[in-house]
Amino acid sequence: MKITGAQALIRALEMEGVEVMFGLPGGCILPAYDPLLDSSIRHILVRHEQGAGHMAEGYAHVTGRPGVAMVTSGPAATNMVTPLMDAYMDSIPMVVITGQVPTWAIGTDAFQECDTVGITRSTTKHNELIMRAEDVPMAVRQAFHVATTGRPGPTLIDVPKDVLQNKMDWHWPSDAEVIDSLPGYRPNVKGHPRMIKEAAKLILASERPIIYAGGGILKARAAEALRELAELTGIHVVTTLMARGAFPDDHPLCLGMPGMHGNATAITAMQKSDLLITLGARFDDRITGTVPTFAPEAKVIHVDIDPAEQGKVRKPDVPIVGDAKYVTQEIIKAIKDLLQGGATQADIGAWKSRISGWREQFPLSYEPSEPGEALKPQFCLEKLRDSAPEGTILVSGVGQHQMWSSQYWKFNEPYTWVNSGGLGTMGFSVPAAIGAKVGRPDRTVWAVDGDGCFQMTAQELVTASVERIPVKVAILNNSYLGMVRQWQEMFYEERYSEVYLSPELPNFVQWAEAMGCVGIRVDSPEEVQPAIDKANSIDDRPVVVDFRVDAREKVFPMVPAGFSNDDVLLPASQNDRRSALK
Repeated sequence: MKITGAQALIRALEMEGVEVMFGLPGGCILPAYDPLLDSSIRHILVRHEQGAGHMAEGYAHVTGRPGVAMVTSGPAATNMVTPLMDAYMDSIPMVVITGQVPTWAIGTDAFQECDTVGITRSTTKHNELIMRAEDVPMAVRQAFHVATTGRPGPTLIDVPKDVLQNKMDWHWPSDAEVIDSLPGYRPNVKGHPRMIKEAAKLILASERPIIYAGGGILKARAAEALRELAELTGIHVVTTLMARGAFPDDHPLCLGMPGMHGNATAITAMQKSDLLITLGARFDDRITGTVPTFAPEAKVIHVDIDPAEQGKVRKPDVPIVGDAKYVTQEIIKAIKDLLQGGATQADIGAWKSRISGWREQFPLSYEPSEPGEALKPQFCLEKLRDSAPEGTILVSGVGQHQMWSSQYWKFNEPYTWVNSGGLGTMGFSVPAAIGAKVGRPDRTVWAVDGDGCFQMTAQELVTASVERIPVKVAILNNSYLGMVRQWQEMFYEERYSEVYLSPELPNFVQWAEAMGCVGIRVDSPEEVQPAIDKANSIDDRPVVVDFRVDAREKVFPMVPAGFSNDDVLLPASQNDRRSALK
């Protein structure tokens, strides 16, 4: 029996195991929304297409399964560019389906036509314009295969309206057919055995080693292997912004986050190391500071599934292209073989003692509020953290609140931290939290946002209310674009240009209530805990808590852009002992 291209599309998504998708219909994609009514797929209707993309990202972050979004042509497709780029930079598996004008109208500047494939070519791992209904099943299979293998990332299928309407004979391609249809795509998973042995030798010979764990650890499901490697060797671990939770914060070998707003010990330990065991990280500029001065005495082992990352920023001494989980497990085996063969590990006792000294002298710190003073954002986060149910997922926007969240929360479990790292997308938090809650309905999901970020995508709380998705949002409201203000204060002589947001407009409590949420305002320290307790007790609709925090508060430590990690700026209370970091 023949079916339409639209029916084939929905059936193919079901065959790929899709249980939920996020989207918004329109003219060219409308044929695909009709068979959706008869499918097993839950569709969540968003209020803006960008929200659909970020929801798909949040879903993928916490489940490991590809998030799926479906929107129409033209402006709907261009509204997906930001989430696509966000997913591309953070290696998030996502499949986006866009409608397109009929094949006969392509190139005529038809209503809501745009070159979606051309526009998204640099924001996707793979994209395709389908010109025949019979090609739909293979296109779907390719999209999911590419999105979820190798270095994960977003893919896109652009489907003209007449292709969705035309008839075809159903055929489901086999795995072999899919692989054969992508002759240039063969991700290397296993890594080179000789390089793995060289890595093991370097690790045992190093006197000041550090494991530099990136987001690739989480993408590869390699958290257990990472922990085994650290405990086998006694080597400390730093976890990048994208890797928070990959190694437990309460583990004695965990140093936390390095980089521009990392803690002083993590930054300095990398800087003074003689070996960086780099697993699924890409030497981002926010980690390295100025590259020529970054970890100048360190040799580098670099494990990454993407060969393009090898030598892109820092030339490795031992490059290994492969899956972070598989390669880490093989390095562990190689180390054990060397030890059983009579090799010994270098004494790293003095290095560990040095690190302990840094940790004692340079903890994260802030000055508590004096009576009558504004709330400190760090205090609010500490209270949120300490009151969070076990397994709570934290989703952040971008800016000061993102850095404080990563600094002051304790991530002891993988896949409990969701944020926009590479692209730094304001407006990410609310829709991503909704996607995360859909993916893990058994977990409490808190979104931490700034007042600037929140106003960009807050309309998606209507989606959450209508769909009964009870996320919780904490707005650290300082009436400024906080990170921009910090830079203007520190580097632009306090010339605050276009950074001030109205302190009373909008009224976030009233706005929240208008969107079907519970709204709570917090002005003083004694109101913080009761507000959090109330928010945690509500499980039938979204909650928004407006914490009115001190606009003068800055994120420290800080490595200014273009500076060396040796020039890290510390809180004022620690400046008198910064010589200990030398």
